[in-house]
Amino acid sequence: MRIDVVTIFPEYLDPLRHALLGKAIEQGKLAVGVHDLRQWATDVHKSVDDSPYGGGPGMVMKPEVWGPALDDVSSGTASTQDLQSALPHLSKPRHDDIHGVEARSYGESENSDKPLLIVPTPAGEPFTQADAQAWSAEEHIVFACGRYEGIDQRVVDDAQYRYRVREVSIGDYVLIGGEVAVLVIAEAVVRLIPGVLGNRRSHEEDSFSDGLLEGPSYTKPREWRGLAVPDVLTSGDHARVDRWRREQSLARTWQRRPELLDAAELSDADRAYLETLKED
Repeated sequence: MRIDVVTIFPEYLDPLRHALLGKAIEQGKLAVGVHDLRQWATDVHKSVDDSPYGGGPGMVMKPEVWGPALDDVSSGTASTQDLQSALPHLSKPRHDDIHGVEARSYGESENSDKPLLIVPTPAGEPFTQADAQAWSAEEHIVFACGRYEGIDQRVVDDAQYRYRVREVSIGDYVLIGGEVAVLVIAEAVVRLIPGVLGNRRSHEEDSFSDGLLEGPSYTKPREWRGLAVPDVLTSGDHARVDRWRREQSLARTWQRRPELLDAAELSDADRAYLETLKED
């Protein structure tokens, strides 16, 4: 398996070369490349973010930087040196080797020549053990680590031409960035690669705030790769913008985490909008 991670804090991913992941690198079962997003920034300050369309707090990560980064990583033309194992590991006989237990995969990767792009986000679908099992058979996984208010939604939309894209959440809480989530997901996946754990039973016997999910975010430019920012965000009508964002949040929650709606405080207008979604 190959894992590539795009981030503005490459040093944050150093744990990927430690412990069992480092051993998997030594064994040739895993290769890891960590890419600094700023190498694709073109201005003198190497900026990767801009203010959000429609107003609001925080900054949104720019498509002009993320697009070329993901293009190069998917094509294998991104220049980086793969991580090496942090420490040499003792070459001890493995339990399964001693007892003649055959390594067994959880399945085959999807029949596609596109890499799997994983975008950690609090607004994503829940990451589960079933995902870890399925992804352990992938040949190439790319992680996009967002920061601030997230990545311009058009980056995710455009990436679907070159990747199989999954937006995933590791829990109902908010982190500073996607790097911690990458460490969680990568470890959950890599440990299931056949032969990484010394004893297959170690993973075969594994056990398995209130509010709505956030809607999509957009920043400059207004049009990018044929994809335009929704007109409402440039209308200057703050009431319309607020309602649009609320409806996008309701729609995403209804589609991805409907159980959250039971605990959410909903207005009459919210309930009426949800009824229209159910009718579609």
